[in-house]
Amino acid sequence: MAEPLKDQFTTEVAVRLATDLVAVASGDEFDAESFLTQATDDFDDLELSDRAQQIADSLAAHLPADRTRAMTLLGRSLGPELENAESFGMSTFFYWPHVKFVADHGHGDLDTALTLQYELTKRFTAEFSIRSYLVGEHRPATLERLTRWTRDADEHVRRLVSEGTRPRLPWAPRLHEFVDDPSVVLELLERLRHDESEYVRRSVANNLNDIAKDHPTVVVETCRRWWADADDDGRRMIRHALRTLIKAGDLDALDVIGFGPSSPARVVGGRIEPEAVAIGESVRVHVEVENPTAAPCRALVDIRVHFVKANGSTRPRVFKGAELDLEPGARHTVSKKVSVRQHSTRTHHPGSHQVEAIINGTTADIGRFELAPPNES
Repeated sequence: MAEPLKDQFTTEVAVRLATDLVAVASGDEFDAESFLTQATDDFDDLELSDRAQQIADSLAAHLPADRTRAMTLLGRSLGPELENAESFGMSTFFYWPHVKFVADHGHGDLDTALTLQYELTKRFTAEFSIRSYLVGEHRPATLERLTRWTRDADEHVRRLVSEGTRPRLPWAPRLHEFVDDPSVVLELLERLRHDESEYVRRSVANNLNDIAKDHPTVVVETCRRWWADADDDGRRMIRHALRTLIKAGDLDALDVIGFGPSSPARVVGGRIEPEAVAIGESVRVHVEVENPTAAPCRALVDIRVHFVKANGSTRPRVFKGAELDLEPGARHTVSKKVSVRQHSTRTHHPGSHQVEAIINGTTADIGRFELAPPNES
């Protein structure tokens, strides 16, 4: 079993941070011993985020009350920048207390706070801290700075622009103004849509996917415009941006990527093997697709399983199938293995599970499989 993340975030984080600060602080600006006493108090009892917050709170108590000076010291204490997106790992979480500190205590000096986050995001990420500057009085100036950062030489800084402005960033408070009106966010994404970095483009897609949950028509129109001059990388980004709408069978989103409802492709058969299975095993769904016309056509085929819940109702989940280019008269079988093991994100219950194929947004019934309790042998 993998080691819990919190067990990799130990008191050594606080010790290293204290050592770094002592090297740049002068005189009595920073009491390392007192800092460590507070930062590591009952540390083992805390969860990961709470550990980072406790260290940040201890920083607030022991760095200078002049927060400009405090942020300057933190900035001077930083280690080397990340070399590339692939070098991001658990070791970079060392900077989580720094990020929490600037989120909570930097608002008295916006320029210094943004400069510190600019440096932090090149070593970890500032996507969570920047959000506290996108509400209230600092919002216009922060957006102006983010606009400049869309052309920064560092991909981590450019990604901060798109990731930090996501209206529904996971594990972060929603940016309600952007949920209601995403126009300023779309202006930033417009500047990043041709970014040379896959790391940045994927963040752009994630932001658009967030916006699509509240403004699907706006996102579809944006993606349709982008699709017209997109290269392969750009079109891959657009597909990722539309993924939630596509899974929901949104016909306009499907039409953007070339799988509109006018396609003649159709489901002509399907089977489930086996038709009875126990929790802990798996089933394989086969869907037969046909192009009955004399012209080529395209088909996007996904599989939807209606999983039985504890109360007997069902919850659908869509599994990616295949994108097909079908020649005239051609048939093709799409197969998908579906696990019915217990997962941390999906708990299985006995019962009859309906299975459907979704082809270019149109649903076709495939059948059912019976799920039994796990085998005890």
